[in-house]
Amino acid sequence: MMERLHELLALRLAGLGLSPPDLLTRDAPGGLAAPGRVSANGSCRLIAAQDGWIALNLAREDDLDLIPALTGRDGDPWEAVTAAARESAAADFMHRAAELQLPVAVVGESAPQALAPPGGRTVPCRVVDLSALWAGPLCAGLLARAGAEVLRIESVGRPDPTPAGSPRLDARINAGKARLALDLRTPGGRERLLAELANADVVVTSARPAALARLGLRPAAFPHLTWAAITAHGFTGAGAARVGFGDDCAAAGGLVRWEQGEPRFLGDALADPLTGLEAALAVLAGQRGLIDMAMARVAAAYAERLA
Repeated sequence: MMERLHELLALRLAGLGLSPPDLLTRDAPGGLAAPGRVSANGSCRLIAAQDGWIALNLAREDDLDLIPALTGRDGDPWEAVTAAARESAAADFMHRAAELQLPVAVVGESAPQALAPPGGRTVPCRVVDLSALWAGPLCAGLLARAGAEVLRIESVGRPDPTPAGSPRLDARINAGKARLALDLRTPGGRERLLAELANADVVVTSARPAALARLGLRPAAFPHLTWAAITAHGFTGAGAARVGFGDDCAAAGGLVRWEQGEPRFLGDALADPLTGLEAALAVLAGQRGLIDMAMARVAAAYAERLA
């Protein structure tokens, strides 16, 4: 299945200067394991519920503190989750976890995202990269490779952990960008950001709409901008409040392999690099306005093409 994925990606990456392995690979502290029922980075697990499978990602330190509230059990967090999921319908478990702002998904829950055709060359002049982690910075990095002038905003208050945790990935996806450190908690920092957006053609974001609204950033207030809005389950609609990362979003899209009727992770956080690529292709294909690019839906589109 990975071989077929590489063949598909080779077509979609044509002219962007990355190979499929380069697109899908990152470094991590302590290295990465072979993906199975546990993700390559060890933070996400596929767990059986009464009527299906869930993916729960405990990637953040505070996530573990929420497990007693989710399961009604103390003790080992993963043992508590496994026991609680076994007693619950998959959708019910997912909704309870999502209400606690945990990254969670039912395997195969998402419908596919419409993907732009590859080969577009409508290159924007100036891009502001407001994103963090993998998918958003990759999108902006691919636009820089295509010839756009990209300014990366580095938040003083919430620094991107990628340079410290995955320095080789950071160098690959953020090379070729100008950088500007701003404290967006201050009026001066927000004022400077607004000035940069006024002169941009495209902004790449990876925050949920509520977080952007707290900064005064709403797509309707910037009609001249194209918004490449990368989120877990959608910038608009019911999924806009949900959190998610690459592994649980890949599972939501059904982008997993199956062994004896049980799902296994196919790669490392696949929804991240695939969504970064597809968001860039949408911009290069000439899409404008709000490009609502959901990682779970992109994973579903790839799962559909690989089926």
